[in-house]
Amino acid sequence: MVAIEILSAEEVRRTVTRLASQIVERSGNPADLVLMGIQTRGVPLARALAKQIEALEGVSVVVGELDITFYRDDLDRIGMRTPEKTDIPEDLQAKTVVLVDDVIFTGRTIRAAMDAIHAYGRPGVIRLAVLVDRGHRQLPIQPDFVGKVLPTAREEKVRVALQDIDGRDGVEILKEG
Repeated sequence: MVAIEILSAEEVRRTVTRLASQIVERSGNPADLVLMGIQTRGVPLARALAKQIEALEGVSVVVGELDITFYRDDLDRIGMRTPEKTDIPEDLQAKTVVLVDDVIFTGRTIRAAMDAIHAYGRPGVIRLAVLVDRGHRQLPIQPDFVGKVLPTAREEKVRVALQDIDGRDGVEILKEG
């Protein structure tokens, strides 16, 4: 596989800043905002967005962690995995919940995340923020906030690296070659 850099560390930083600004503009009162990072890379991305929102608005934003393993409808295809931690730090009732993930592809992860959220409460609004939208949806799910639209072939892979997990920030597309 050949890796082609799509976003450098600096471009990831600028993209997070832009996404944070868009989330604040569309979400109203930051005190009613809950960022729910989808395990694994959605969690550090949600934390980075919260940090940026706090820098912009001077308001601390609640960040939660969501594992969707038991809500997936494709475990037979992707294989069983050890569930990660789910941490919902406050009541979601009437809140604006922004699901945060690194990449949206088929939409199945997001469908599972919405099912998981509704098991914990009924938010006022659920929105979706992703770093990369690579297309190829199998479900009618579209993100509200997108860092980079990246048209890909189905067989290509998108690799997101985040400092907290991978020791660096960046986005690459992996192609046969």
